[in-house]
Amino acid sequence: MLTIFSIPKPFAGSTGEIQAAAVRSWACLVGDDQVVLVGEAPEPGAGVPFERVEALQPEGAAPRLDDAFARVDAVARQPLRCFLNADIVLLPDLLPAVERAAAFAPRFLLVGQTRDLDPAVVGGRASDELRAVALERGILRGPTAIDWFVFPAGLFDPMPPFSVGRAAFDNWMIWKARQLGPVIDATAAVVAVHQSHGYGHLAGGKDEAYYGAEAARNLELAGGSRHRYTLHDASHRMRADRSIHRNPGSILRARETARKIGWKLGIR
Repeated sequence: MLTIFSIPKPFAGSTGEIQAAAVRSWACLVGDDQVVLVGEAPEPGAGVPFERVEALQPEGAAPRLDDAFARVDAVARQPLRCFLNADIVLLPDLLPAVERAAAFAPRFLLVGQTRDLDPAVVGGRASDELRAVALERGILRGPTAIDWFVFPAGLFDPMPPFSVGRAAFDNWMIWKARQLGPVIDATAAVVAVHQSHGYGHLAGGKDEAYYGAEAARNLELAGGSRHRYTLHDASHRMRADRSIHRNPGSILRARETARKIGWKLGIR
């Protein structure tokens, strides 16, 4: 049913440990379906089952999202894709949510907030225990932190040449999917865990990821700020019982507009 893929950073130090824990959770979830890593991969013998494909990465620049999607499409064996950041741990509640979304519409995007936990809290826990801990102690990261996407193959063709790990491409994906079918916010039904980390892998830190030259180029490729959609702009929501309902807050972008006004006024 599902090919899961990501574009990891090098598997070294604490970053490598975080990513290996995430990839193990994906492999437990889909079994023999498919996990594909684009570019970087763990060392052989790390106990993490995956397939690896090359990545187009110009010298000194981030990998390209359009290239990664094309390379995964060339090897994917499943009709649905799950693209996510390499620090996200998935749990078994994702699969029934995907099945429900696929039954709801042939072309859809399933997304949701993640819950922030320290990697030390995540490690070694069974999925049921981790889900309970995440619900109790995990901090929802908000509607602008968009870390995982499930969609049918080809939904985003053609994909602009976005830089991975920089701002705006995730917002464009929600905007684009809204033009083609329902965007379903499954925060209430899917517990996905973000393992907290810093931005030491970038010379400019978090500011480079969100405000640097590649981020600015991403926003230009996305069509500007009018296409900067967030989870508030999901057309539908999936409840805990996996029923799907319209999201009134997406009408005329009411909730997203309220969020931006609050942010400008310093209201959190």
